[in-house]
Amino acid sequence: MSEKHTPLSSLGEFGLIDHLTNSFETKQQSTIKGIGDDAAVINHEGMCTVLSTDLLIEGVHFDLSFMPLKHLGYKAVIVNLSDIYAMNASPSQITISLAISNRFSVEALDELYAGIKHACDTYGVDLVGGDTTSSSTGLSISVTAVGAAKKKDLVYRNGAKEGDFICVSGELGGAYIGLQLLNREKEVFLENPKMQPKLDEHKYLVGRQLKPEARKDVIAYLRDFDIHPTAMIDVSDGLSSDLMHLCRQADVGCHVYEANVPINNETYNQALEFNMDPITTALSGGEDYELLFTVSPSDESKLNGQEIDITVIGKIVAKEEGLMLQTRANHLHELVAQGWNSFQK
Repeated sequence: MSEKHTPLSSLGEFGLIDHLTNSFETKQQSTIKGIGDDAAVINHEGMCTVLSTDLLIEGVHFDLSFMPLKHLGYKAVIVNLSDIYAMNASPSQITISLAISNRFSVEALDELYAGIKHACDTYGVDLVGGDTTSSSTGLSISVTAVGAAKKKDLVYRNGAKEGDFICVSGELGGAYIGLQLLNREKEVFLENPKMQPKLDEHKYLVGRQLKPEARKDVIAYLRDFDIHPTAMIDVSDGLSSDLMHLCRQADVGCHVYEANVPINNETYNQALEFNMDPITTALSGGEDYELLFTVSPSDESKLNGQEIDITVIGKIVAKEEGLMLQTRANHLHELVAQGWNSFQK
């Protein structure tokens, strides 16, 4: 980032918005009017519009002592796009609202918006509006994502049925272990500022925390192979918590097979180094932004032999059978939700 430190007051609110957004180009045909008027205008031509909003607060959701602003901008967009994909919809536009304290310069916000623009370019979405205001407590970011889908294609959380297979994309637990590594190096630095972070050998884990990706490719795959999930959610709060949301809304139970839960070798080994149980990390870590979904038995066969990282990890069962983890030794233990709770200290 540039050493220059231009105060926000030198531009004013509208000048700042123009400065931060003048490099964004419109990509979506549905964007009729973007930034520059009282409201954006979007035409989805009879499609169902899908909306999702997330609020990220400094000191609660991110720590700027190890989260680069460019990565933060990228991640702030990704967590919203992931929600749109979890509805089996395609995102098309976003709005960004910021509350900023006077410790941030124009150059700092340039870094933030470079990450936002990279996410927009990578996922083909348009930035069409937002708001900025002052803050006395640091940085807050609110992102709203807009998407669309045909009504028949939308997938909700409440559609799982007894006999459905439980599937998840990617690997789990890496983002949480990445966060533990970053916090460990922060503590070392605070004790001895001359010590440099030792993270080069952990690029996968740190990347899972600082620069997650939304699983656009999974949605495209499901569409290409005519697989229609019966229920879907993104894994933001932890596999156990998010699976419980699906089961409770559908009034069903589940059996998850420990042996099938996908855990990267680096995640597994680093969890052990932290004296953590790798399966607990995968079940409860959160922030993986993978897609958790259920499919009917007729669609499950379409997943076999395909070159995409989707794993069948269990089955939906009757509610009376509970929410259970089947261990490698074939013992059943109740699933426990230890994932993210924004109101828990």
